[in-house]
Amino acid sequence: MSVKGLAHIAIQAKDYKATISFYIDVLGFKLGHHWSLPSFQIKEASMLISPDQRTCIEIFDNDAVIAAQGKKALSEEDIAHGALLHFAFYVDNVDEMYQKALAHGAKAFIAPDSISLGEPPLLIKNAIVHSPNGEVIEFLEEVDFDMSNYTTSYKDASKA
Repeated sequence: MSVKGLAHIAIQAKDYKATISFYIDVLGFKLGHHWSLPSFQIKEASMLISPDQRTCIEIFDNDAVIAAQGKKALSEEDIAHGALLHFAFYVDNVDEMYQKALAHGAKAFIAPDSISLGEPPLLIKNAIVHSPNGEVIEFLEEVDFDMSNYTTSYKDASKA
């Protein structure tokens, strides 16, 4: 047995319909299964399917009682901290996706830029927005993070 990949990320939406619309209209997800589950006070829930057909985003209405980490932000200006910091999507063009997200109500956080990470240097191009619902979303152009072909392993580097 082994992990095959990330199945889904769950989001509790302040505005259920607007949140679904953002992920469909901006990021190209499609609406999958839809359900309610009164025993958990879930009036509306939907699974949105990613363009690669492998990962999903599960959207719950604002009053649903679901397992969660951290605390809800008390206002739009508050930052709620927990285990999840942000999530990232590979995109063909960071600049275009950033502008598209802003045009659909996202708030700018970090404008598109290229940065170099670590040793050996790995050049990435990314941008970060706050979705209209408040998720921190990174847009990232395709990059290979697998450094297993290099002679220095993480364990070796951590001992240095």
